[in-house]
Amino acid sequence: MPETQYTFDNPVDRYPHIRPPERQVPEPGRDSELEPPADHGEGSYAGSSRLEGRRAIVTGGDSGIGAAAAIAFAREGADVALVYLPSEEEDAGRIAELIRDVGRRAVLIPGDLTDRAFCDEVVRRAVEEFGGIDILVNNAGKQIFCKDLADLPDDQFDLTMKTNIYAMFWLTKAALAHLGPGATIINTTSVQAYLPSELLVDYATTKAAINAFTKALAQQLAPRGIRVNAVAPGPIWTPLQPSAGQPPEKLPDFGSQTAIGRPGQPAELAPAYVFLASAESSYVVGETLAVTGGMPTP
Repeated sequence: MPETQYTFDNPVDRYPHIRPPERQVPEPGRDSELEPPADHGEGSYAGSSRLEGRRAIVTGGDSGIGAAAAIAFAREGADVALVYLPSEEEDAGRIAELIRDVGRRAVLIPGDLTDRAFCDEVVRRAVEEFGGIDILVNNAGKQIFCKDLADLPDDQFDLTMKTNIYAMFWLTKAALAHLGPGATIINTTSVQAYLPSELLVDYATTKAAINAFTKALAQQLAPRGIRVNAVAPGPIWTPLQPSAGQPPEKLPDFGSQTAIGRPGQPAELAPAYVFLASAESSYVVGETLAVTGGMPTP
């Protein structure tokens, strides 16, 4: 494991080449049940005041990529509102404690992002608690594999669209009234937008849509000084994968198709979100930053 995110080492061996067991856990999956456990940067992310005084909303902040981004934001000086499903309360509470341990405020907002009223409530709560919003990370996602389109239920397709697309639209729309010059919106897309799997037709479709949404909205908001960008992760080890995100038989080889030869850890995504949220990326607008372990994003 790296000492910090700045430690120079061989990226091939930076984290273990894990071989997860062939098993599934109940959806949506909890970090406390993930085997082997993921690294969110709890023991390695070192902040340098790059987001001092900023106020962030992170959806899916209880585990995986969202948790890693939330930890990093806090250690860079930001207060963070975590949005998650009520069943993920235990995981969210752990991340909130890590945020508070570095003297930043953590606001817990459990609920269902497929409900527009709840999306409005998320923004209202964050503004009420923090006095405003500077960073919105639309990260929560739904991914359930299906081997045959004929077997893809209408309600699953609808729920994937609402979780991955509608929630992003509703949250962003609600947040706009509270975002000023210097604010940033970061959307989580995926390598699936470029290299879609035959098992993830609905999920891959949403990720391609997120790319287009990001680039179009970036053009609209840039004159107001609000930057919109996206991060495209490759195969990252999170609770999404063993909770029906991948067939159980594929889990032992998860991530082996990358050029680096292993899955990524959530901690390896956090610096990308910090960069896009910080003033260092002031001239980066409408970009999709790929963090894929070498998988191409043509």
